[in-house]
Amino acid sequence: MELKSLVDQPNKLPTIPQVAQKLIQSFSSEDVTIDEIASQLAADPALSAKLLRLANSAYFHVSRTIGTVDDALRMLGFVMVRNLVLGNGMVAAFRSTPGIDLKQFWRYNLYTACASRWLASNADANGDMVFTLGLMHGIGQLQMHAGIPQAMAPLDQQMNVLGAGRAELEKAALGFHYGDVSAELAKIWNFPQSLIDALRDIPQPLAAAEFSEPAAWVHLGAWRARTEVLGLSDEEIVASYPAEVGKRLGIDPGWVAALAAQSTGQSVHLMPTLSELTEGLESMLD
Repeated sequence: MELKSLVDQPNKLPTIPQVAQKLIQSFSSEDVTIDEIASQLAADPALSAKLLRLANSAYFHVSRTIGTVDDALRMLGFVMVRNLVLGNGMVAAFRSTPGIDLKQFWRYNLYTACASRWLASNADANGDMVFTLGLMHGIGQLQMHAGIPQAMAPLDQQMNVLGAGRAELEKAALGFHYGDVSAELAKIWNFPQSLIDALRDIPQPLAAAEFSEPAAWVHLGAWRARTEVLGLSDEEIVASYPAEVGKRLGIDPGWVAALAAQSTGQSVHLMPTLSELTEGLESMLD
């Protein structure tokens, strides 16, 4: 199957909630106001309740109770609220996907988003953007399993969908990989071109015609998430570390405990555990 055919199946494309569609428009539109988004969020009781639960979670370390959607928008900021609503919308859009352990899959995406954001923020890069990319980077896998389950089944037998070599395996068998599909879905949803290009490049950031730093941060974050979700040993962690991507970003490998002993840096910050980085955000996966 060609890539175009995979995403040109209206009956098999995920449906994004209306408020999430409005928030996607805000990436490139100056006409979307915070008041407008707040009113739409407030009109969805379930989403409002989840947003408030997230705003009051340990992740954001708030010193007072956030009781309204307006308060949440002001405290969290428009970009983070957009990320939270988009993440929730993606989970809702793919409720049943053959061949994928959805609980594990979304935990991996959340870990990727938070790890990527930590890395980018510590390098004074755009942490909010890479958080968005981290949450969205794997949706191509879900679309592939929903649209071409017969083609995916033998690949799943060869390698876990979260495996480091999964994109290369898919490219060899199908002519495209999950990053390509994620990018095509983002294009259909009218994401800005910069995010579309980054989603395509995340699986293999050094192979891109033009290097994307956000894609590389998410690539590193995805590696860290994979080591946790797949339960890799310290030896496997060291062996699988994408050192060339790290070098391109100028980051010392000592940010990971298993690699700290090999670090040559003088002031490397050790990344907190992923459970600490994501504490309170797990309700996004409900």
